[in-house]
Amino acid sequence: MKRHFVLGFIAVCFLLTTGVALAQDDIKKHSSCKYCGMDRQKFAHSRIFIEYEGGSTEGACSIHCAAIDFALNIDKTPKMIQVGDYNTRMLLDAEKGFWVIGGNKPGVMTKRAKWAFAKKEDAEKFVSENGGNLASFEQAFKAAFEDMYADTKMIQERRKMRGMEHKKH
Repeated sequence: MKRHFVLGFIAVCFLLTTGVALAQDDIKKHSSCKYCGMDRQKFAHSRIFIEYEGGSTEGACSIHCAAIDFALNIDKTPKMIQVGDYNTRMLLDAEKGFWVIGGNKPGVMTKRAKWAFAKKEDAEKFVSENGGNLASFEQAFKAAFEDMYADTKMIQERRKMRGMEHKKH
């Protein structure tokens, strides 16, 4: 009996460890976002991993940068889109996730945040604590495109200010 328990425990630990390793492979392949340079490990809670038909992949720090990738690669068809769960940082199918648009938590590369959750109850808890609205992936992705102009201006202004700060010192 003890032997079966120990073997079962070892098997579960192996599966959990392997799952975590596989989920982090996207960060090894794309350690930083090619559009903004942000560290995808640091932003694992908002990262996007796209596999296109034909096998090419792209990793972005956020849905904002993933929208840039889609706009620039209009002839590529996505085979799989995964996003980091806001709470666990583990990748999940972006279309099966429960999204929250808005709220009082600052977004990544955007004024209007867009977060994904694996569990509906986690998304609902986030909304009750931080505001925002439940949404589908399609709605969140559409919102990323709608916000693109304002977000790009915001990013440019922040980078300009950082450049000015460096000149002062």
